[in-house]
Amino acid sequence: MVSVKTTILGELLTGIVEDKLTVVDLTQTLNEETPVIHLPPPFKNTNGFKFIKLSEYDENGPVCYWNDFTAGEHCGTHFDAPIHWVSGKDGDSVDTMPMKNMIGEACVINITKKVNINPDYCLNVEDIKEFENEHGKIPSHSFVIVHSGWDKYNRNIEKYFNIGKDGQPHTPGISKEASIFLVEERDILGVGVETVGTDAGIAGSFDPPFPNHHYMHQANKYGIAQLSNIDKLPPRGALLVVNPLKIERGSGSPLRVLALVEGN
Repeated sequence: MVSVKTTILGELLTGIVEDKLTVVDLTQTLNEETPVIHLPPPFKNTNGFKFIKLSEYDENGPVCYWNDFTAGEHCGTHFDAPIHWVSGKDGDSVDTMPMKNMIGEACVINITKKVNINPDYCLNVEDIKEFENEHGKIPSHSFVIVHSGWDKYNRNIEKYFNIGKDGQPHTPGISKEASIFLVEERDILGVGVETVGTDAGIAGSFDPPFPNHHYMHQANKYGIAQLSNIDKLPPRGALLVVNPLKIERGSGSPLRVLALVEGN
């Protein structure tokens, strides 16, 4: 039996150890094949992940295996802090955001059927209200997770970016109206998606461009991109734990995202 003096923490830890709670890893494996976001001109793009081996029980270090690595802040499963976008330039960076905001309920809205018909589909206010009619009002201090099913492509670069004949990526996102609604009417912590960014692939052509970035970060809210295993979460009740690296004035960070789910 696990012994923790605080009753609430003790119950939580006991639930994990005794498999009454399942810990779900929502993170893509980070390696040199991991998809990395590409923005249209004139934006400068981030680098992907790169390993630089230091030693592996050899002449460079006979007792240890370790590596250097390079990676952009927005590489793999990653966090977008408010200062990532010009509308949020006066907001939090990853090192100044309140720690309690790294933990919140996951409200998972499933739009997979609509995305299968139209890969450019964007979550809208009607989708949110349909979700709430069935599962209850989205609470403040929660993360809204958009389940598009795009995770199934994360090992297939061509399908993951889905570049059309027009040269544009055709991937789902969140509409301007839904972003404003979630910020102003629901006061959520932020949004999470399975795609490479929290806006649709063609959102550079929207007004304003990349509206979810614009309105979320303007309101000092967060973004989580490139999530996996969303299908293992219930619509309500999972507890999301999101831990960006504490990078001074960091605009974002690779993440290891965990969800605590009742049952096994």
